Amino acid sequence: MQANAIRLDFRSDTVTRPTAEMRAAMAAAEVGDDVLGDDFTVKALETRVAELFGKETGLLLPTGTMANLAAIMSHCQRGEEYLCGNEAHAYLWEAGGAAVLGSVQPQPLPVRADGTIRVEDLHAAVKADDPHFAVTRLITIENTFVGRVLPRGHLDEVVEFARDRKLATHLDGARIFNAAAALGVDVACLAEGFDSVSVCLSKGLGTPLGSVLVGDVTLIGRARRWRKMLGGGMRQAGMVAAAGLYALDHHVQRLAEDHANAKALADGFSEITGLTVKPPQSNMVFVELAPELATRLSDELRERGIAASFWPGGRMRWVTHLDVDRAAVDEVIAAVREVTESRR
Repeated sequence: MQANAIRLDFRSDTVTRPTAEMRAAMAAAEVGDDVLGDDFTVKALETRVAELFGKETGLLLPTGTMANLAAIMSHCQRGEEYLCGNEAHAYLWEAGGAAVLGSVQPQPLPVRADGTIRVEDLHAAVKADDPHFAVTRLITIENTFVGRVLPRGHLDEVVEFARDRKLATHLDGARIFNAAAALGVDVACLAEGFDSVSVCLSKGLGTPLGSVLVGDVTLIGRARRWRKMLGGGMRQAGMVAAAGLYALDHHVQRLAEDHANAKALADGFSEITGLTVKPPQSNMVFVELAPELATRLSDELRERGIAASFWPGGRMRWVTHLDVDRAAVDEVIAAVREVTESRR
């Protein structure tokens, strides 16, 4: 192994690898051509996820980015717009796909410290019926939002507002199972009232790929067409679906372990001079530190085989997941303390 190979990877929960048991389930999956509707394992996953979220039907897509894009394009026509938070994944981290490929305009809105959008800002953002403006058609909400858990009360506010203004709603639930675990509710509670929900299987649930979009039959029918046009139709996708089914059976309840490990990591970091730690709400720990210390810390941790996300300005993000246990957390705390206390 190379001296700087990553041993402990806290960059994201997307780095998880399928377990031996998940790989066995994938190898044993019944498969068929899903584009032709022949893959019964895919159908089983789509039905299972739809039922979990209280929706009519579902659609398996390769990625969360494509799931969000297919949802937005299914809700909106060319020249229309969707409202979203200014740090939302569908706005900031998906390469402008809705605008570039869907000709749908994003309207980003400021987000409060708790991850919520003021209803007053939503009201102000809805465009008048005027040919100068894009037609406001959709509101997208993300839960969790940059690691923050949105309470059901805020989701109710958004849904009520949308119904009052006759707008569609989409919930980007890439990590919605984390939100449900943090709140102690089931995912159907958090999805209630939303016209569509996307859920990622390859983050906290640990599959190698795949997201499921759920909604009513008409909406998912449109999304299926967009999936084909976007190149997301897969053939023998039952192996992917089998990983998702295994994850739903075995990896949902264990998310509480990731949250506990994130809290332990934050508690350990908070005792280290020079680090300002935001208490985690789910499986993400954000840390502020001096830029010069961040650079040195990033380099020296990488030499030890430890990786996290280091962003400009001295900000770190650490994400816990099924491939890092409490022993890894303890090792990271000790390593960060050693580096920060040296050369003072």
